[in-house]
Amino acid sequence: MLVVHHLSKSYGITPVLSNISLAINPGEKVALVGPNGCGKTTFLRILAGQELPDSGSHQFNPPDLSVGYLPQGGSINANETFADYIRRAEGDLPGLSLQLEELAGQLMRSPQNHGLQREYDAVLSQIEDRSNSAASTHAVLASLGLDNLPGDLPLSALSGGQKTRLGLAGILLANPRLLLLDEPTNHLDFEMLDWLENWLLHMRCAVLVVSHDRAFLDRVAQTILELDATTHMLKAYAGNYSDYLEQKEIENDKQWQEYSDQQTQIRELTKSAQRVRSIATFKKGGKADTGDKFAKAFFANRSLATVKRAKNIEARVEKLLNEDRIDKPHASWQMKMNFASAPESGRDVLVLEKLTIGYGETVILRELNAVLRYGERVALVGPNGCGKTTLLRTAAGSLPVLSGRCRLGANVIPGYITQEQEELAPGFNALTTFQRSANLNETESRAFLHKYLFSGDDVFTPVGSLSYGQRARLALACLVARGCNFLLLDEPLNHLDLTSRAQFEQALTDFEGTILTVVHDRYFIQRYATRLWQIENGKLTAMEQ
Repeated sequence: MLVVHHLSKSYGITPVLSNISLAINPGEKVALVGPNGCGKTTFLRILAGQELPDSGSHQFNPPDLSVGYLPQGGSINANETFADYIRRAEGDLPGLSLQLEELAGQLMRSPQNHGLQREYDAVLSQIEDRSNSAASTHAVLASLGLDNLPGDLPLSALSGGQKTRLGLAGILLANPRLLLLDEPTNHLDFEMLDWLENWLLHMRCAVLVVSHDRAFLDRVAQTILELDATTHMLKAYAGNYSDYLEQKEIENDKQWQEYSDQQTQIRELTKSAQRVRSIATFKKGGKADTGDKFAKAFFANRSLATVKRAKNIEARVEKLLNEDRIDKPHASWQMKMNFASAPESGRDVLVLEKLTIGYGETVILRELNAVLRYGERVALVGPNGCGKTTLLRTAAGSLPVLSGRCRLGANVIPGYITQEQEELAPGFNALTTFQRSANLNETESRAFLHKYLFSGDDVFTPVGSLSYGQRARLALACLVARGCNFLLLDEPLNHLDLTSRAQFEQALTDFEGTILTVVHDRYFIQRYATRLWQIENGKLTAMEQ
């Protein structure tokens, strides 16, 4: 279905993909994993025809294979309405019909033209697919919980989860045989995550998915492809994500054992060579130090043979150090996130009293009553579009209260990370962005950003050119530098690679302040949250985790 041959890609002198080869069969579910910025999105964009490789190629079988691509962050035009998007996703049936008529006329004039016949068959197939899509539009939208949205609703008004659902709807309506999905679980609520997993498991098309959702990868993936950030090459592991971790641990242990054994062998051979050379060394008063010419020649010859033995041993050592060298396993470069000691706040950190929130005259939630106390770690959960982000924005002071009270406690210093890091100005580079949040000079700022995997000239990259994962790390760096004691986090795990997620969880565990976070990562909630605030049917309910 998909075959990739020796594909490589670089940006300037920086390699991203090197000699990538793989094959994906019909119905196969394959996950692509690797650290942020290693080239996963670039690889999908090349397969989707949105970028060109420097060398190598890929082929679909059949050549006109229908491919659906969901880009990271979506491809939503904020100025478009919901109805416009659906019409575009259904396809231009009138335009295809006109094209078919023109091809039919050309075939009548040139009935032996096989190229025209193939083109006619392809357009006819597209019309059939688009007709089926139009007939199934309502069912697809209903399955994704989008059937009640008004047609004139601007896409800019959708929540992050609704935008992801809409992108999935567009792909479904195209009826693809191969899916390329870049972070499809971002922003999805629990119900939609469960639906997506079941849909992918039961559908017959092949899937290549980039995801950092551990539960999702465990349930859906049949093969894990690891893109190495150092070699820029792919390695395949059979099974789901847990199987991959187990194989990686065995592989790492084996490499450590082989490295240790070789180092021991090198030390022993080096000592042996030194010992043999010492035997061959002429010693004053030794057996070769005599006036007897025969004895002198006999022991001199033995010394030459001994030196030869020493050189042979040294040659073996040289080969082990070069040709047969086993490299020392290196731990992957990980984010080193550490919150400074947070200043203590009052016991009541956030108090909601008969709170009504929304945008202008549009009410999203009303009559909210809750108290968040010092030291709590609360996960704010609920369906997409229920008002979670609106509540965080109101608590952070970004949105005015419509009625009631939303009060911060004494000595509370809030820090807010938005869902898509909208607080980061695209025109500023990473260093300038960080220095606007931290009172540090350039040297201190670059040292701080190095802990968040910004090395060398990476700090001068404009925010607009950073990957989504890099933006997430930059936003976290700015948050930590501000010295907050109340964190308001809107989907902070989105776009972070799996290693960075683990580091982030550990940092939050050590954080001494209070946290309110919107999150849909099931592992994160189970291991980290102390309480849940659930929004359902317009009501906020506090529950113990």
